[in-house]
Amino acid sequence: MMRMMPGAMLGVVGGGQLGRMFVQAAQQMGYLVTVLDSSVDSPAGRIANDFVCADFADQSALEKLATQCAAITTEFENIPADSLRQLAKTCRVSPDAGSVAIAQNRVLEKQFLVNSGFAVAPFAVVARHEDIFAIGLDNFLPGILKVSQFGYDGKGQKPVTDQAQLIAAYAHLNHPVCVLEKFMQLKCEVSVVVARGSDGDIKTFPVSENQHVNGILDISIVPARIPQKLAQQAQTIACEVVERLNYQGVLCVEFFVLQDEKLLINEIAPRPHNSGHYSINACITSQFEQQVRTLCGLPLGETTQYSAAVMVNLLGELWQYGEPNWNLVLRHPSAKLHLYGKAEARPGRKMGHFSVLNASAEIALQQALHIKKQLQHSKLKS
Repeated sequence: MMRMMPGAMLGVVGGGQLGRMFVQAAQQMGYLVTVLDSSVDSPAGRIANDFVCADFADQSALEKLATQCAAITTEFENIPADSLRQLAKTCRVSPDAGSVAIAQNRVLEKQFLVNSGFAVAPFAVVARHEDIFAIGLDNFLPGILKVSQFGYDGKGQKPVTDQAQLIAAYAHLNHPVCVLEKFMQLKCEVSVVVARGSDGDIKTFPVSENQHVNGILDISIVPARIPQKLAQQAQTIACEVVERLNYQGVLCVEFFVLQDEKLLINEIAPRPHNSGHYSINACITSQFEQQVRTLCGLPLGETTQYSAAVMVNLLGELWQYGEPNWNLVLRHPSAKLHLYGKAEARPGRKMGHFSVLNASAEIALQQALHIKKQLQHSKLKS
């Protein structure tokens, strides 16, 4: 595979914060970047070398992107797979359309994982109203009903405890195909960001321990506070997933850790992941530089972690009474603030994050929680 060297024009489909951080990593390495997104004020588009404002399925926009870019990647998995197939006719595309098609559909994703021998939570496909009354569906209750496509950050999901709630949830989600996952008693949730190069080389980042609020990632603690053997097992499984997919690029595998410390794959994301943002400040190579490297056919960067880190998401609620008091973050010498340049703050919208570094994960967690509490308290007083 020919290597794309600095100076080449790269493309990214999607203009959100993940695209923005890809653009920053690529430009730092000397590349140029064109962003395709439908929002004229997209975070990535605002800092790109060139910006194409159009729908992801717009044929002329795709042709322009393919013509002027040496290689193209994606920002998130809900890019139409057909668009990626069209781009791949002209230039290098990573991840490929096949991998994205699997990851963007919960049914295909679950089937891929089960058929590949990976452990997942018990699930059933609900493709029509009549499926709710199928014999044996009670085996998956209580559970969580999830739309098969376009659900993220807790959107498109409803917890259900009985058939009546299942009927109501299916009607409320208004989606033709859903997946009912049995509720599992968890010890914690962890994730592994893994990269696979064009030569088959694989490197994993340290395991992240993730805490969610209302289905949205709130805090990531790295390294995860789990036994080393379990962390190694999670990294091994992540490597097996990318190999089974024949995947090139950066991918995240999210896991449930059960009470008996058994690992179940929750889902896979064919892109850099929110839980990997700590790598920007705490690792030799960030997940976004790794994305550039895999796209351009470069050797993978080392993923060694300099120090323990805790990342805290900053959601739109903090902007309820105006711009937050960033001095509460910046006065801490070991805290690193990242704002995404989004024009409008909305509840639940990821507006930025900060990471706290320390030799001790516990101390980093205490400091991060203290900063988070101060930010929230300052808004209450406003």
